Amino acid sequence: MKQRIITAVIAAAVFLPIIIAGGLPLLALVYLMATIGLYELIRMKKTPLFSVPSVISFILLWILILPADGEIMNYLTSNGYDKGQMVLIGILLYLISSVLTKNKFTFDDAGFMVISVLYVGMGFYYLFVTRELGVMYIFLALFTIWATDSGAYFIGKSFGKNKLWPTISPNKTVEGFVGGIISALVVGVLFLLFTDMSAVKLLTMSIVIAIFGQLGDLVQSAYKRHYGVKDSGKILPGHGGILDRFDSLLFILPILHFLHFL
Repeated sequence: MKQRIITAVIAAAVFLPIIIAGGLPLLALVYLMATIGLYELIRMKKTPLFSVPSVISFILLWILILPADGEIMNYLTSNGYDKGQMVLIGILLYLISSVLTKNKFTFDDAGFMVISVLYVGMGFYYLFVTRELGVMYIFLALFTIWATDSGAYFIGKSFGKNKLWPTISPNKTVEGFVGGIISALVVGVLFLLFTDMSAVKLLTMSIVIAIFGQLGDLVQSAYKRHYGVKDSGKILPGHGGILDRFDSLLFILPILHFLHFL
């Protein structure tokens, strides 16, 4: 517990000022965290880091995170290329790799790489985009996720009797899941004091964040269980890897944009 607290304090001291600053410092941090996150997934799959498919994956990841109004994206779009086309080119290169390696790199492996790049790349891309819309949105997401996790843990521990999904995460309960949503609503009510957003929209966002944040955590538990690992990495002592800490955020930020809350 002591190690977790120390790591959390140090991480917050680095992460929060960069979030507040935004701009290039945040973009650099996003690139770093996304690269580490993709590395964690590639390592779980036991794909060689310096193989052709891995290199393709990192290049695709870095393209996906490019700001829409940045110079590089402006250059690409002015020449008729967009991110969707670049992903398609990457998919074709994966499939060519399966042929050249005589199925040592398989069709299934290609599918894993595509999902990994999109999952990590789009999640961190929307972290940067959300901050560009306003730091308040990032704080709303972060505080709601933290409240959801804490509420789910303490309420589940105190009142939990019905297992939520025991084959994936044995300790999570239905009562904890509901407790997480209630805790998120409390944060939403508090944020009404600091924003002019309508109560209906803010509280709806809180519920969406709580539900999909917990689903993101379950997804993380599912693929870690599938690949037989306890943590996605060891870069954060006491907490695991980048994906262990950002699993909920990677899920909820794209969804908030797709549902036009942001």
